[in-house]
Amino acid sequence: MEHSGHGMTMDLPPFTLGRGLAWSADPFFLVACLVGLGLYGWGVVRLARRGDAWSAGRTVSFVVGVLTVMLMMCTSLNDYGMVMFSVHMVQHMVISMLSPILILLGAPITLALRALPVAARRGTKGPRELLLMFLHSRFMRIITHPAFTIPLFIASLYALYFSPLFDFLMGSRTGHTVMMCHFLAVGLVFFWPIMGVDPGPHRPGYLLRMLELFAGMPFHAFFGIALMMASTPMVETYKNPPASLAIDALTDQNAAGGIAWAFSEIPSVLVLLALLFQWYGSEQRQARRTDRAADRDGDKELEAYNAYLASLDARSH
Repeated sequence: MEHSGHGMTMDLPPFTLGRGLAWSADPFFLVACLVGLGLYGWGVVRLARRGDAWSAGRTVSFVVGVLTVMLMMCTSLNDYGMVMFSVHMVQHMVISMLSPILILLGAPITLALRALPVAARRGTKGPRELLLMFLHSRFMRIITHPAFTIPLFIASLYALYFSPLFDFLMGSRTGHTVMMCHFLAVGLVFFWPIMGVDPGPHRPGYLLRMLELFAGMPFHAFFGIALMMASTPMVETYKNPPASLAIDALTDQNAAGGIAWAFSEIPSVLVLLALLFQWYGSEQRQARRTDRAADRDGDKELEAYNAYLASLDARSH
C-alpha cells in the first residue's frame, strides 16, 4: 500500500478529530499491542494464582501506555499522519515520549522476572535466566547508557527530519511503521534508566537521572521553535499536501513545531513527579530501616552507655 503522493491518502477529507479517531489499524502495531497486553495479562494472572500481589496502578499504567500506541497507530490519525505534518508530530511525540513513560511505569521487566518460569535443572537456562543474561549483556549496557541514549534521542529529531532519510521512510507504509517503531524504541531506552522502575544495567542516582532528563528536553523545544520560525516548508514529504485536505503546508508545519515545542514539557513533568515520588519513598524506607535498627539495638546502646557511666563513677571513687 504505497503512500507516496497517491492512493487513499489523496482523498482524505479535511481533518477533524472525529475523522482522525476512526478505526484504521496498522496490522503490525495492532498485533504487537495485543501481544504486549496479552503477555502482561498472563504475567499478572500467573502472579495472582501464586498468591503474589501486583500493583493495580502498574497494570493500569502499562495498559494505558499500550492503548496510547494503538490510538496513534490503529486509527485514521495514522493515515492523516502520512500527509499532515501536524498529525504526524502528534504521533511522534506521543509514541516517543508519552507511551514509553506509561509502559515503563507498568514495570514490565519486573513482572517478567517474577512471572517467567525458572530453569528446571541447575546449570541449564530457562526463560528467566535468558532474560537476566540479556539485561546484563554488553549490548544492553551500551544502548541504555546516557552517552548513547541522549545523542540518539536528539538525532531522532534533527538527523531524521532534516535529511533525505525521513522522505525515504515516508515513501511507504512499511517505512512509516519502521520509523514509528524506532521512535518507540528510542523513547523506551531513553526513559528506562531515568525512570528506574525496572532493573537495568544503569541505575544512576536521582540527581543524575534528573540531569539526564533535562539534557534531552531543550533540544525538543529548539526543534519545535525551528519549525515554527521557518518561512518555507522544510520537509519534502509535507510540501504539497493533497488539495482535499484544504490546508497550507507552512501553517501545518508551524502547527507541527508548536506541538513538538509544547509536548517537550509534558514528559518532563510526568517523569519528574515519578522521580520525586520514588525519591520520597526511598527516603521513607531508609528512615524506617534506621528506626527498626534503633529499636533492635537501642537497648544495647543504652545498656552500654549506662555501663560506661557506671565505670566512670567507679573510677572517680
